[in-house]
Amino acid sequence: MDDAPFPPSTTRFADSGGLSRFSSRHGRLSHAYLSDRLRGAQTYDRIAGYFRSSIFEIVGEEIESIGRVRIVANADLDVEDVEAAQKVRDAKLFQRFVEDDIIVDATVHRGRYRKLFELLSSGKVEVRVVARTVAPFLHGKAGVITGDAGSVAFMGSINETRAAWAHNYELIWEDTSPEGIEWVQAEFDELWEKGKPLPDAIIREVGRLSRRREVEIVDFIDEPESMAAAALTETPIYRDGETLQPWQRAFVAQFLAHRSTYGKARILLADEVGVGKTLSLAASALLSVLLDDGPVLILVPSTLTEQWQIELLDRLGMPVARWHSTRKCWIDPSGRSLKGAGAQDVARCPYAIGIVSTGLIVHGIDRHGNPKSGSEAEFLLRQKFGMVILDEAHKARGSEPIGSTTRTPNNLLKFIAQVAARSRHLLLSTATPVQTSEYDLWDLLQALNQHAGFVLGTAFSQWQRPDHVLPYLKGERQVADLREGWQLLTNPLPPVGNDDLIADIRDALELRASDWTTTKFASDMANPVIEAKADMELTAIREGLGYFQRDNPLVRHVVLRKRRDLERLGLIPVLPVDVHPNIEAPPPSHLFKGLSLYTSDAFDAAYQAVGAFTKAYAKRDKPAGFMKTLLLQRLCSSQAAGVATARALMGEVELDDEVQEELDVQVFDVRAEERSHLRVIIEALEGGDDPKLRAVRYFLDEHRSAPLSWRAMGAIVFSQYYDTAAWIASALSTSYPDQVVALYAGTGKSRLLVGGVSTSIERSQIKKLVAHREVKLVVATDAACEGLNLQALGTLINVDLPWNPSRLEQRIGRIKRFGQTRSRVDMANLTYAGTIDEQVYRVLSDRLKVSSDIFGTLPETIEAEWIDDIESLEKRLREYTVPRKRFDAFEQRYSADLATDDHKWEEVSAVFARSDVEKALATAWAAPRLSTKVSRHLPASK
Repeated sequence: MDDAPFPPSTTRFADSGGLSRFSSRHGRLSHAYLSDRLRGAQTYDRIAGYFRSSIFEIVGEEIESIGRVRIVANADLDVEDVEAAQKVRDAKLFQRFVEDDIIVDATVHRGRYRKLFELLSSGKVEVRVVARTVAPFLHGKAGVITGDAGSVAFMGSINETRAAWAHNYELIWEDTSPEGIEWVQAEFDELWEKGKPLPDAIIREVGRLSRRREVEIVDFIDEPESMAAAALTETPIYRDGETLQPWQRAFVAQFLAHRSTYGKARILLADEVGVGKTLSLAASALLSVLLDDGPVLILVPSTLTEQWQIELLDRLGMPVARWHSTRKCWIDPSGRSLKGAGAQDVARCPYAIGIVSTGLIVHGIDRHGNPKSGSEAEFLLRQKFGMVILDEAHKARGSEPIGSTTRTPNNLLKFIAQVAARSRHLLLSTATPVQTSEYDLWDLLQALNQHAGFVLGTAFSQWQRPDHVLPYLKGERQVADLREGWQLLTNPLPPVGNDDLIADIRDALELRASDWTTTKFASDMANPVIEAKADMELTAIREGLGYFQRDNPLVRHVVLRKRRDLERLGLIPVLPVDVHPNIEAPPPSHLFKGLSLYTSDAFDAAYQAVGAFTKAYAKRDKPAGFMKTLLLQRLCSSQAAGVATARALMGEVELDDEVQEELDVQVFDVRAEERSHLRVIIEALEGGDDPKLRAVRYFLDEHRSAPLSWRAMGAIVFSQYYDTAAWIASALSTSYPDQVVALYAGTGKSRLLVGGVSTSIERSQIKKLVAHREVKLVVATDAACEGLNLQALGTLINVDLPWNPSRLEQRIGRIKRFGQTRSRVDMANLTYAGTIDEQVYRVLSDRLKVSSDIFGTLPETIEAEWIDDIESLEKRLREYTVPRKRFDAFEQRYSADLATDDHKWEEVSAVFARSDVEKALATAWAAPRLSTKVSRHLPASK
């Protein structure tokens, strides 16, 4: 095409002005029209298409000289997203901006991004965004340009990209009549008023992308803090419009600080349930691998191994392997079994990070505390680790047998104490480190102290004796003078940090930075000024706290953030949850008996058969508690899950991983009497009508909490079992043939169902469909729930209630998060009347309303032996929720500064290539030594 100017086709109006027509058939419009009109312009109002980085690429120089530029653009958002709170809207807009290939586009067009950032940052250019549901004007582009000679209005098919102006067939009509200019200006003004400002986060991201460069991991080995941002800034959650939360980034910084200060990290993460401990630990594990500290072993309950693997991949882009307890092989992130040579392969993980079940470890320790020959525990204790992580660490604890004055560690605690000697870093995680007494906490601190005397000091340290130091920690006793506080201060001796007193004491006693204890006395400092300063500091009360409340081994090695503190800081939304059914709004009597569902005679027969089966199983001289809990929970989940479990125990289908591990068999050897009771369960329930399905339909279609139905607002239906989730998804798809139903489950099990027809789909695709509100009905399992953010939905139905308060909190957290457009969310909980499930839920719901002790609100799990009778369960839960005086020092140390958030990862431009990170994570564990000397016992403490 000829780039030379050309005469347009023009029609003059009788009154004033005229209409000129331009076509790219005659020349490049970028040269012939827009640049020419903008040269010398004073204002420029533009109705554009979708907001993208190329919006100013052809008129950059002209734009810089214009006094005011206003652009109103589309965004692929619903009106609910745009009209939500600013923080919600900003996150949604950011998510839309960074999806697709934004990083590749920024690499190809770095100069364009730099120019766009300058224009947006200058303040001369303002951009507002209008939802597609308000004005879907993708091709309705127009503008008004005002200069010294007056104003002109234009409209046409003109896209914003340079390629469009240069290569597309474009048409422009320019109107210089007062009526035409006024009409276009009115259109712009109306859209401008409805638009919302472009978030600062997007402007910052444009700038970051303009500076973005990929760097080598090896270049950051000496800069761990910079490495954290480089490795974690562009993880998969980035594309969800998210990043690690401030308290998660603060924990990563805490891990790195421990690594630098002590040479190794020993931390108990005691954040309250539902604030994201998994990602805090996983991010630390990733850095440990990148810093070449060695293999990482993650120990979690068997029911959570797949959930951890999914979350690490979906949220942080971390491919890791999990050990299959009965197949004796590793499972890769795609769900494939990597065949091996048996139990010994547990010490040869094909990835840098391996996940192993804690139940397997417990079974692998004998009564003397030694690993059983040929067990996974034995082979793991031959390996050396860069990091060991223990989730639900409260399960590692001691007990005091009747007549004994010392605590006896259980098998898991024995193993952790031994593996600590073979690991550089040890991270423990639990929201409830205090189970029945503070001695439970000291069991975990003792484990951290193994081969790391900087935690609790030597065997002579007073910090090894909780009965002695608790009065100081709780403020019941204050240090009277330096002599009384000296041993508390110096065994272990804190790191210097920002503490001038500790620096002075270390200098006066000529201690090395790596010395954590001293046998010297205060008088050995031979400096009366420092002695006086130490005496004054140790005896002073500041903000109501004594010295050893403000600084002690607990606050140094236990990280604790309370949900209410994070809510107060605005870091977690305060979002009320309305629970249904409830007494104030009685449910329909034809479905519910009180707050639970009516059951049939057939169900009651199956329920009785579970008890009979358990009694028959107990004749094997084996504990029957697990088997009773297993069958009761699955029967109380759904009739479909009850039938599937009975069939698995009959040998008709494969047992799931949890049962295989607990029984240590792949096939259950059912006996004749047991078989007869299982047959009763199957015959009673198979093909029967399940009242839970009727209840789900009732809440989706008939129950009203707002003008819309739950199904119209969007709902997620949760179950802890895949059998139940698959049944519900299939049934709902049949009931609502015109609605897309998503089944969000473990590896290879996620599906889309339409009219009962199922299609396999990746979990990431479901997340995107939900975010775009193309799917509004999701059925999910607990195994996958951590990777799922469903703030686009506003209602939640629990088909079953996990006997695990933390799991329940995680479910609520899927919709109770930033991005939720409703001011309140609804949750329905379904239980069968007359079952233990109903009783457990009644007690649990009562306890959920009561404040907590100093370390947590509720136990992370309800143990099987607690449910023998409901009175026992109530007593156990009361032990958790008796109010105790809080250690306010935790809030002061770990929450107070989170609002400022100094870890600005979102502004980091030097990042690692994802391929480099994945390559590091794909490094297999080195073969362990053939033999090793294993510690024979864990020292008793009290």
